[in-house]
This record gives sequence, C-alpha cells and structure tokens, in this order.
Amino acid sequence: MGVRGLQERAQEVTAFVETNLKPHFQAEEEVLFPLMRSLAPESRPILDALLREHVQIREFVSRLDESSTLSKLLFDLGDLLERHIRKEERELFPLFESRVAPAEAEKLEAELKKILAVQDRK
Repeated sequence: MGVRGLQERAQEVTAFVETNLKPHFQAEEEVLFPLMRSLAPESRPILDALLREHVQIREFVSRLDESSTLSKLLFDLGDLLERHIRKEERELFPLFESRVAPAEAEKLEAELKKILAVQDRK
C-alpha cells in the first residue's frame, strides 16, 4: 500500500473514530466508568488503564496527518484498540455483570443510549 492508500485508511479511521469511538468513549467516561467506580471499587485499576488508553487512542488519531509515520501510527492504533476492546471484554464486563443488578443495568443502558443518540443526530 502506497502513501495515498495509507492516507485514505487514515481518513477512514478518523471518520470512524469521530462517528463511533468518540460517542462510545463519552458514554463510558460519563456513565459506565463512574458507576463501576461506585459499585466495584476493585475496578479502579481497570478503569484507570482504560481511561489512559482512551487518551492514547485520541493522541494517535490526532497524529494521523503525519505522513512520514502513518504506517506505524495506523498499526499501533489498531493494536492499541484491539487490546483495549479485549480488556473491556475480559476484565470490565465480567465485573460489571457480577456487580450490577439487572434494574441498574437497564437504567445504565438507557443513559448510554441517550449519549449515543445525540451523536447519531449530528
């Protein structure tokens, strides 16, 4: 893949982040993570790591216009995003399921949907 192809992938990634990840991170940071901190104090290290990864992902995306390092940036961003998703699936979600009552989970789902719906209207 040449420079032009990498630039196209970078544009696609940037659009995906803006459309999907930005509202996803907002929903986690404003609703899910605070709830988990209050219901499961032992989740703090996981949540702190996930928040650091949110920052790293945002930093990678902000650097995607650096064509001299674009290939490495795209690879590193994909790798980080993959590890981030697995951490949520393997560590945070099982803890969530063990600590959050069904009624609370439904309430949380409604709050998350509100955040995501606002982004869908933009």
